[in-house]
Amino acid sequence: MTGSDTPSATPPSFRLAYVPGVTPTKWVRVWHERLPDTPLELVQVPPAEAGRLLADGGAEAGLVRLPVDRDVLSAIPLYTETTVVVIPKDHAVTAAEEVALPDLADEIVLHPLDDVLDWETLPGRPALERPASTADAVELVAAGVGVLLVPQSLARLHHRKDLTYRPVLEAPESRVALSWPQEEPTPDLVEEFIGIVRGRTVNSTRGRAATPPQPSAKEKAKAKAKRSGTATGSARKQAATGRRAGTPKGGKPTGKATGKRGKPRGR
Repeated sequence: MTGSDTPSATPPSFRLAYVPGVTPTKWVRVWHERLPDTPLELVQVPPAEAGRLLADGGAEAGLVRLPVDRDVLSAIPLYTETTVVVIPKDHAVTAAEEVALPDLADEIVLHPLDDVLDWETLPGRPALERPASTADAVELVAAGVGVLLVPQSLARLHHRKDLTYRPVLEAPESRVALSWPQEEPTPDLVEEFIGIVRGRTVNSTRGRAATPPQPSAKEKAKAKAKRSGTATGSARKQAATGRRAGTPKGGKPTGKATGKRGKPRGR
């Protein structure tokens, strides 16, 4: 087999799962800047299936909504989202900048099957049926059937021109985290992404891709000048030592210096 026939090694890749509403764009951009030779594949997954996908090896890491099974997965909480109520633009609630849960007591509050909020008691009045998804619930809100409480990112994801939203006080909130299967040690590429999410610089001592900082052109020039000055000073020192030993400047040696002054000759 010739060298041209030898199959090239497949470069390692990194699969990142993410749930609806989470935007990984900024972290993916940094990944491509730091590891241009390592492909990153995005895998969108429903919130309820994210933990199982990671545990089964369907992705190396994921941007998920808490809670996760901490016996199987590690997780770093990233941020907490504001909960909002999605309403028609002509709804009376739009007169306020914020909404309290008692303000929704007379409203039909839709509770989709993929709801990501941990409710002890759902506010308002229940609908006759639970919508299959958040997207279906948004359609019902637009039809005037009821209102919907979701994390703000999902309200933005399902934005419609005829709908708006308002923050809801004292409602359950959704926390987003970076999660990955528990392994010892943590795989290198997962460590790389953890560093990116945590804002570590490319020269950080943490992580596999850490590289020592390189001197700037100005610093290199300064170091070169210092070395040149050291060499010049050494040459001058050697010349001065030679003169003290009896070698006149620009002349031949006159003899070995003894360091002692001779006695004057008698007349």
